Amino acid sequence: MTATVVHTIETAEDANKKAVHDDMISPRFYTTDFAAMDRISVEPVRAEWDRMMAEYEGDNNHDHFQRDEAFAGEVAAGMASLSPEMRQEFMDFLVSSLTSEFSGCVLYNEIRKNVTNPDIKQLMTYLARDESRHAGFINLSLRDFNLGIDLGNLKRTKKYTFFKPKYIYYATYLSEKIGYARYITIFRQLEKHPEKRFHPIFRWFELWCNDEFRHGESFALIMRANPKLLSGGNKLWIRFFLLAVYATMYVRDHTRPMLHEAMGLDSSEYDYQVFRITTEITKQVFPLALDTDHPDFRRGLERLFALSQAMAKAKARGGVVGKLQQGVCAVKAAATFARLYLMPVIQQDLSPQVRMEPAW
Repeated sequence: MTATVVHTIETAEDANKKAVHDDMISPRFYTTDFAAMDRISVEPVRAEWDRMMAEYEGDNNHDHFQRDEAFAGEVAAGMASLSPEMRQEFMDFLVSSLTSEFSGCVLYNEIRKNVTNPDIKQLMTYLARDESRHAGFINLSLRDFNLGIDLGNLKRTKKYTFFKPKYIYYATYLSEKIGYARYITIFRQLEKHPEKRFHPIFRWFELWCNDEFRHGESFALIMRANPKLLSGGNKLWIRFFLLAVYATMYVRDHTRPMLHEAMGLDSSEYDYQVFRITTEITKQVFPLALDTDHPDFRRGLERLFALSQAMAKAKARGGVVGKLQQGVCAVKAAATFARLYLMPVIQQDLSPQVRMEPAW
């Protein structure tokens, strides 16, 4: 399976264009209804909430995102072994990861500035702090290659998507938990095979993903404190966001097959392992799960990836024919997504204890 690289990243200008670029699989920036966020109550889970706020205040990762003396030497040794194509995939991974982390930082900071609810304001302050560290740490690695992102310009120029607060809860909870599952799966693989760790940033992934896990716990508490978010017609939205997040991850990861191969991972098996971990985690809050191991589900994701590749080729072709081909691909992708959405789901009971520990 070969990758389709839409934006070759050779200069800082290329990297910044990639970060600002919007398509179906690129990380997005969001805004929301701040007045509705202000009305959220966490009283039904007050005890767990206060314990979590104490954890945030303790800031056990405050000195984690510091590069050690070995960092530069590991970068030089590891990157010298990479082919130009593999280097492109890794740069794409770093830019995409930074954009995703900074997206969270921007959203959380905007909510913090626009609400007066002390619980939400305090949470958003801590979340923005953590995501800012993550984005800054990735940006240092990009600067090693003179590819640093201008975060101020990114905030000003990237397009924002409006999401209702409940969509923010579903999507952010999922993105934080799936982020944990992605990072811990890579960390465990490279822990067993350190010879495949071609860049030192992967050494930081265990404690990094514990931040992601805790962020997800915060949104789990908000949703369990407001059970209407998990019942009735909202189950349809949960189903939608599960599928959208999984499908986006699958398509994006399969544009970087060499990245996973270099770590000793198969892109498909890596993704399904991440899906399985995420499904186990989401039992704490979601009343349903997708049957990601069903053969029809897997075939559907394969088709979405094939259609995304065809759409990229049609876009590159341009002209009237190219636009027609893009339209056909978009219709086929929508139909495939609809079939996946209508597949039977797995009903599950919520765990009696809301909080979970990062045990994977």
